[in-house]
Amino acid sequence: MKDRSEYIRGLIFAVLAFFTWGVLAVYWKLLKQVPPLEILSHRIWWAFVFLIFLLLFQKRLSVRKLLKSRKVFFTLLITALLIGGNWFTYIFAVNSNRILETSMGYYINPIVSVFLGLLVLDEKLTSLQWTALALASIGVLYMAFDYGKFPWIALILAFSFGFYGLFKKKAQLPSMLSLFVETMILAPFALAYIIRGEILGNGALFSISPLTDFLLIGAGVVTSLPLYWFARGAKRIPLSTLGFIQYLAPTLMLLIGVFLYGEPFTRAHAISFSLIWAALILYSISLIKKTIPQV
Repeated sequence: MKDRSEYIRGLIFAVLAFFTWGVLAVYWKLLKQVPPLEILSHRIWWAFVFLIFLLLFQKRLSVRKLLKSRKVFFTLLITALLIGGNWFTYIFAVNSNRILETSMGYYINPIVSVFLGLLVLDEKLTSLQWTALALASIGVLYMAFDYGKFPWIALILAFSFGFYGLFKKKAQLPSMLSLFVETMILAPFALAYIIRGEILGNGALFSISPLTDFLLIGAGVVTSLPLYWFARGAKRIPLSTLGFIQYLAPTLMLLIGVFLYGEPFTRAHAISFSLIWAALILYSISLIKKTIPQV
C-alpha cells in the first residue's frame, strides 16, 4: 500500500513538473515587453534567491562539498553556462513567435541524449534506437530544406539540455543543490545587469506595471519549483514512466503555439513532427523493452 501511495505521489510530482514546463511559454509571453536578456537576468537572480530559502527550509544548504573539488566546480561552471543559454534561447524563441520550434527541441531532446550517450559515454544503441535517431534526424533536415529555415532554436534547446543532463549524469550531482550553485555562479552577472538597467533608467522592474514586477520576481519560483517537483517525482516512479510523462511538456508547447498564439502549422511542420513522433514511439518502445525482465 505504501509503494502504491509513493508511486501516485511521484506521478503527481512528475506531471506537475512537466505541465509547468509545458505552459511556461504563456508566462514569458506576458513579459514580451521586456527584453529577453533582462528576463533571463531576473530569472537567474530570483531563482538564486528562492533556492536559498528552499534549501534552508530543507536544511540542505551546504555547498562546501560541491565547491571543494575543482573538477566539480568546473563541471558546474559548464552546466551553469549551458542552462543559462538554454533559458535565454527559450525566452527569446517564445517572444519571437517561435514556440513550435521550442516544442520540436524538447521532442527531439531524448533522441539527442541517446546520441550523446553513444558519442561520449560509448553506450550501445539497439536497432530501435538507431532507427529512432535516423527518423528524428530526417525530420529536422526535412524542416530545414522544405521550410527553408534551419530549426536552430530547436537544436540549441535540445543539445544544450542534452549536454546539461550529460554533465550532471557524469558528475552524479544532486539536482537542487547543483542548480543552486549554477544560479550562484550566474547571479552576480544577472544582478549587475539588472542594477545597470535601473541606473540607466531603462530597467523593467518597478517601471512598467505591478503585474510585470510580480512576473519578473516570480520567475525564480517558476524556474525552481518544477525542478524540485521533478526531483521528487523521479525518486518515486520508474524511468520508463518518467520518459512518457516528459512528452507532456512539448505537446503543451505545440498546442499553445498553434491554438493560443496562432503560429502557422505548415505541411513541413506536419511531416517533420510526424517523423519525430515516430522516432519517439520507437524510443519509448526501446525503453519499455529495457524494463521488461528477460526470460
